[in-house]
Amino acid sequence: MFIDKARIFVKSGDGGNGAISFRREKYVPLGGPDGGDGGNGGSIVLEVDTNMTTLLDFTYKRKYSAERGQDGGTSKCFGRKGEDLIIKVPMGTVVREEESNKIIADLAHPGDRCIVCKGGKGGKGNVHFVTPTRQAPHFAEPGMPGEEMFIRLELKLLADVGLLGFPNVGKSTLLSTISKAKPKIANYHFTTLKPNLGVVALPGINPFVIADIPGIIEGASEGVGLGLEFLRHIERTRLLIHVVDISGIEGRDPIDDFIKINEELKKYSIKLWDRPQIIAANKSDMLYDEEVFINFKEKLKEMGYDKVFKISAATMSGVEELIKVAAEELSKIPVVDLEISEDEMYIPEEKRFTYEIRVEDYEEDNKVYIIEGTFVDRLLLAVNIHDPDSLRYFHKVLMKKGIMTELREMGIKDGDMVRLNDFEFEYLL
Repeated sequence: MFIDKARIFVKSGDGGNGAISFRREKYVPLGGPDGGDGGNGGSIVLEVDTNMTTLLDFTYKRKYSAERGQDGGTSKCFGRKGEDLIIKVPMGTVVREEESNKIIADLAHPGDRCIVCKGGKGGKGNVHFVTPTRQAPHFAEPGMPGEEMFIRLELKLLADVGLLGFPNVGKSTLLSTISKAKPKIANYHFTTLKPNLGVVALPGINPFVIADIPGIIEGASEGVGLGLEFLRHIERTRLLIHVVDISGIEGRDPIDDFIKINEELKKYSIKLWDRPQIIAANKSDMLYDEEVFINFKEKLKEMGYDKVFKISAATMSGVEELIKVAAEELSKIPVVDLEISEDEMYIPEEKRFTYEIRVEDYEEDNKVYIIEGTFVDRLLLAVNIHDPDSLRYFHKVLMKKGIMTELREMGIKDGDMVRLNDFEFEYLL
């Protein structure tokens, strides 16, 4: 089954907590602190696997979590780092952050990899908090939490040439005659329901990959038909072969079809619309009047398209010449990566521990200042409220982070209460 979209949840590992420990040896009665640091959490890494061709695996498993870092130990022992979780994806996968829809990475080459979520940093053990006046700190630093997010995976096929055209113009037949691909072929519209890839290898030319993109019709760029689902699969192509039905047996005008498809390309992407095109006037074996092709070719030349070939995919007439010209054009077009503007790139925000302060009435004329947020949670994990040194460290952090200054600016006065989660103290100048 061809699956080219997936949505998954990823979470890196939390950092391990620093240890609170003291030397307890027989002949060292006043042993100092020796709590070790916690290990860093494992990261979430996406890596290209050239053996994968679809995102089918992600329909069965949608939640991925990396290993947590181990807590620090005694004797200054560091906790073990959590193992990174490596998730294999097909080559050509574009990774997007769901909320902003911006691109995290474009994994378009063998061996490409990217870190989606970095593991949390391990906390420092109490050995790091020794000072000349604080010889036995009874507190340590907790590990930093890991990152988490929903990401979307989009597979964009890696092909040199894209086959373009309305349904039932003979794209699948052409693909089957010039490569070993075996697409479904039938005489009804939307026979092809998924993109098909084939390798073209003829004597005298460099082999290239060609993709048959289904379902592009008028309105495709707005989601009509299957076009919007598959237009992205020709974004990486360097050359387009635009197939039209020149026979008119279905009552269609080849010029009108050509213009409509190009309008859809332009609406979807100017860069795609501006890509070099070779026009294949197919089903020439059923052409009733040669003047039809001559007029078609002249009108396209007026529009700036000079590479127009009359072919029949069914009888192979003109196909070899078409392929040789395509190979020659490809040799002139450099291979470039998908262009991603700065506005499209996802830039992770620096992880900051935030807080907010709100005020509520307390007893009589007093108020309570409630401080909430991730900063509070992390700070309280590091504090032993029954230890004077730990409490001094706690107040020092509040001063250093500017919280006490902010409280004074908000009008706090003696007797008011300050509450951080379940911990509460009276404010005194």
